[in-house]
Amino acid sequence: MIGILIVAHGSLADSLVECAIHVLGTHPPALATIDFTGHADPDERQTVLHARLKALAAFNDKPGDGVLVLADVYGATPCNTLCRQLLPDHVEGISGANLPMLLKALTTRDTLTLPQLVASIVEGGRDSIQHISETMCHAATGH
Repeated sequence: MIGILIVAHGSLADSLVECAIHVLGTHPPALATIDFTGHADPDERQTVLHARLKALAAFNDKPGDGVLVLADVYGATPCNTLCRQLLPDHVEGISGANLPMLLKALTTRDTLTLPQLVASIVEGGRDSIQHISETMCHAATGH
């Protein structure tokens, strides 16, 4: 199973997991978070991130698994901390973390390799951004 880690500012990572649990009805396995608050020591953050990645990799049960890391903002501390831990086809990262991306990752990770999952999540993240117009609301709600 591909592990999923969310790294984000404040309590965003934990909030995304709470929302996913609400939608899915259960806490998915191999899902973890790191919330970046305050100004922690960069070496300490690297240690925590490394430990979390190692714990999630323990869920891998076939070649092509690994860990997908969703970061909130490209170029910010959570993402920059991750950059030192990336390992192609084993630890991959995507910025712009949002709930549709997380749900897609959780519901498709068992059928795709890590590189396939990355491509699918990036495409799905783009597709989930919509201008909410009156026409779209009518199509969705019938009102």
